[in-house]
Amino acid sequence: MRHIGGYPVLSTMLCMASERRPTGHEQLAWMTEELENTAVRKDMSPWRFSVAPMMDWTDRHCRVIHRVMSRHALLYTEMVTAQAVIRGDRERLIGFDAMEHPVALQLGGNDPKLLAEAAKIGADFGYDEINLNCGCPSDRVQGGAFGACLMREPELVGDCVAAMKAAVSIPVTVKCRIGVDDQDPEVALDALTASVRAAGVDALTVHARKAWLQGLSPKENREIPPLDYERAYRLKAANPDLPVAINGGIKAPAEWLPHLEKLDGVMLGREAYQNPEVLLNVDPLLFGTDAPVPDAFAMLEALEPHVAGHLERGGRLHAFTRHLVGLFPGRPGARLFRRHLAERCVGAEATLDDLRAAVAHVSRHEAAAAAA
Repeated sequence: MRHIGGYPVLSTMLCMASERRPTGHEQLAWMTEELENTAVRKDMSPWRFSVAPMMDWTDRHCRVIHRVMSRHALLYTEMVTAQAVIRGDRERLIGFDAMEHPVALQLGGNDPKLLAEAAKIGADFGYDEINLNCGCPSDRVQGGAFGACLMREPELVGDCVAAMKAAVSIPVTVKCRIGVDDQDPEVALDALTASVRAAGVDALTVHARKAWLQGLSPKENREIPPLDYERAYRLKAANPDLPVAINGGIKAPAEWLPHLEKLDGVMLGREAYQNPEVLLNVDPLLFGTDAPVPDAFAMLEALEPHVAGHLERGGRLHAFTRHLVGLFPGRPGARLFRRHLAERCVGAEATLDDLRAAVAHVSRHEAAAAAA
């Protein structure tokens, strides 16, 4: 058994016919063909594993990185408000690379008509799912009376879901908390679930904490309210035909399967971002297929065509490298890798060679350790 990112990989990784490591372009071509030819088993939930929508993190560049490490993980955009989708620069806000499929658009808002219009736009863009945010506790969403505030208005959430369902043919889902402030989670979560079920919701992802709209920051709301996985288990037991996924505090692969014994899906948040190599476990452990690439070095080679295309279009290297800081945790040269990213990969003049130089810090240290 080998280890990646500190976690065991539970099946044999990609075997190459030749001892020569394929170039990034060759790996990209191989992955594209595999994505077209590989389907998730029909008895598996589409929500079996997903990466959570995270503001300022899960942008289109981050999602490409995650896709290179898992064919099957469902990826989510950052939350985008319905009004922004309707009135803003749509390509900038919700544009995505075709390789990201399956990918879902998360919307924020509380107006059924606007959400329906935004959902239709998202479906026309080619998204595989539209998700309504009922869990974000930030000051911005509180000011707009959406996000976690909607836990207090289950009937309105049902109206929003019904409007979106009428506008699109793709799945419409909801991501919520178990309650907010002094709500009783037994009552609040059941009320929301009953309302969205009546509206035809396709799945529910439960962040198994309350949100405190007063007194805690968004960061604190991700850490301080206690986790209550059992509440999500009880919800699923009471609604056996409704797909229910769990989110909140989940990290190591050893934690994933126990949740899947009782629920339909696991959603990984900060761990997927801060330790992205954990995603190399997803396909072998949960879908019975090899990971697309064997390790972080191969992932970075496969990523190069995407980075090169971004640079050719006038983008900055930092758009990708800011999402790579969590690679190589605890390995020799990792500190130099991170320092190089911070010092040499942020400016407008940074190139792919700067990223390669950062990676070389780790490969040189590992080669020296192997020779010692």
